[in-house]
Amino acid sequence: MASAQEYALLCLENPLLDIQGQGDEAMLSKYGLKPNDAILAEEKHMDLYEDLLQNHNAKLIAGGAAQNTTRGAQYILPAHSTLYIGCVGSDKYATTLRSKNEEAGVRSEYLVSPDQPTGRCGVIITGHDRSMCTHLAAANEYKISHLQSPEIWKLVQQAKVYFVGGYHLTVCVPAIMALAEEAAKEDKVFMMSLSAPFIPLFFKDQLAQTSKYWDYIIGNETEARSWAEAQGHETKDVKEIAQIMADLPKENEVRKRTVVFTQGTESTVVAVQGEKEGKEFGIKEVKKEDICDTNGAGDAFAGGFVAGVVEGKSLDESIDMGHWLASLSIKELGPQYPFPKQSYQPTSTNDFLSLN
Repeated sequence: MASAQEYALLCLENPLLDIQGQGDEAMLSKYGLKPNDAILAEEKHMDLYEDLLQNHNAKLIAGGAAQNTTRGAQYILPAHSTLYIGCVGSDKYATTLRSKNEEAGVRSEYLVSPDQPTGRCGVIITGHDRSMCTHLAAANEYKISHLQSPEIWKLVQQAKVYFVGGYHLTVCVPAIMALAEEAAKEDKVFMMSLSAPFIPLFFKDQLAQTSKYWDYIIGNETEARSWAEAQGHETKDVKEIAQIMADLPKENEVRKRTVVFTQGTESTVVAVQGEKEGKEFGIKEVKKEDICDTNGAGDAFAGGFVAGVVEGKSLDESIDMGHWLASLSIKELGPQYPFPKQSYQPTSTNDFLSLN
């Protein structure tokens, strides 16, 4: 039996195996893809995965945005702090994902689909850009009955922070809502990510169902503008969009909603419900020659930030933890973190920018 301190963070989304290879503009054009984008695969994309493996020296990396975030949070948190839930196939790729999570100290509680293979994400790297094309397969088969089974629901009740990746809005909204409602009822922390520009654009109704439960919502500047466009707001100013989201109606009024938007190498924008003056947090520069791969940098930021929330850190320090972990991740291949583990060292207030 796990103690009350264990598995404080429970994460839900779509477990995927990343198939990551080097490409070029011609390859993007061949499959109708864009740099720095993320889409769900259509029939025309089905040859991409074998193409990457056969012709582009592809590497197999444990992926899925929230799964990356979970591993990132566990990188910082004490042992046995994190639990990840999703649906996989009964195949060798699921075994790989379990193994990678176990190495990172993450507990995997997968629903296993007997009919579908483990989901895949084709990642085409062009310079420092990446384009992601996801075939959900088994990940699309997740059911709320798994979450509400006695064994898993006991873990839900044990956790104190829930993090849900926005990609899961395309899969099982009832499971997301079950976590959101439990968080509001028991005064636990409910966090979501926007995940990709197409989520707030094409799944805006599903996203809207969850909005009153957000204690924290995380995204990047492109996702922020997609949300604003979908909601009919004319502004493209990220700080203004963040404040609009922060001030949406909220179910649990015990804590104010916090909205966090990263902007790549630009400052991170933060807005807090009811506080009219947002904040910007500058990031420490990583030398261009030290950057290996930006795939998963946003997931790494979320991992560091979530770890700060779990540990009860201040907003400023949680943001700094996110920046620190992202700076480590981009020096690695794919959404991974260096081993042996490095210990988080707070950034000096002289080394990063915080603008009111």
